[in-house]
Amino acid sequence: AEKVLGYDLLSLCLEGPRDALDRTQHCQPAVFVASLAAVEKLNHLQPEVVERCVAAAGYSVGEFAALVFAGALGFAEALYAVKVRAEAMQKASEAVPSGMLSVVGRREANYKFACLEARKHCESLGIENPVCTVSNYLFPDSRVIAGHLQALEFLRENARKYYFKHTKMLPVSGAFHTRLMEPAVEPLAEVLKSIEIQKPLLCVYSNVDGKKYMHSKHIQKLLVKQVVSPVLWEQTMHSVYERKQGTEFPYTYEVGPGNQLGAILKQCNLKAWKQYKHVDALEDEEAVET
Repeated sequence: AEKVLGYDLLSLCLEGPRDALDRTQHCQPAVFVASLAAVEKLNHLQPEVVERCVAAAGYSVGEFAALVFAGALGFAEALYAVKVRAEAMQKASEAVPSGMLSVVGRREANYKFACLEARKHCESLGIENPVCTVSNYLFPDSRVIAGHLQALEFLRENARKYYFKHTKMLPVSGAFHTRLMEPAVEPLAEVLKSIEIQKPLLCVYSNVDGKKYMHSKHIQKLLVKQVVSPVLWEQTMHSVYERKQGTEFPYTYEVGPGNQLGAILKQCNLKAWKQYKHVDALEDEEAVET
């Protein structure tokens, strides 16, 4: 990874500084590499789990790791694509003061209406073509809304009006998965054209539509589209765990930093979550085995 990126990713992950690691240009390659490192660890501890795996999905940049795991992309080439994506998204973020707001809403919450009113508020401030839209579907009653900072501030101030129980600004530099990321589309499209993409050896689900990738051209097209499209994670969870009544749920492993996807799975499908485990690249091996 260090050869591809041109900096010492390992020491950045282990020693920081934290604010440098949080910058999207470093954070995306770090998540990608740490996810695949966790896969290697799982393969070392329980090779049968990796051999029997039938499906994979990755959240945002994690999709690149899922595709490497499924044999569709090579590690070094995918990491280079992630580097280009991360740097282009960082640059797009710096062009417009924007961000992302995590929202847990009541049943009555109408996210589209709230975003519409936030955009109107921005227009009243003289912002042309304001962006405020749902960028991530996490689980029932939870969304991430992304766009101009003024729009997000408006939503926080009026949270009660829109039946938002809880709002929290995310520590990111821009409105990912919205049209504010359009400047990142072309650089990523160019690099993906130069990479050999194979048909995945197992099912990989796309963030863009929650469905399985079909072939290499499909992967190339949707990975580019993903940058400016909402992450349909909740919908993906329904696709992955759809079962006939009485069919057992598979074992699910979250590989990589943090266990947020496990927390989301618990909210989406409690029965599937009961077969869930988290594998971090760092934990000591005894803890995983016990």
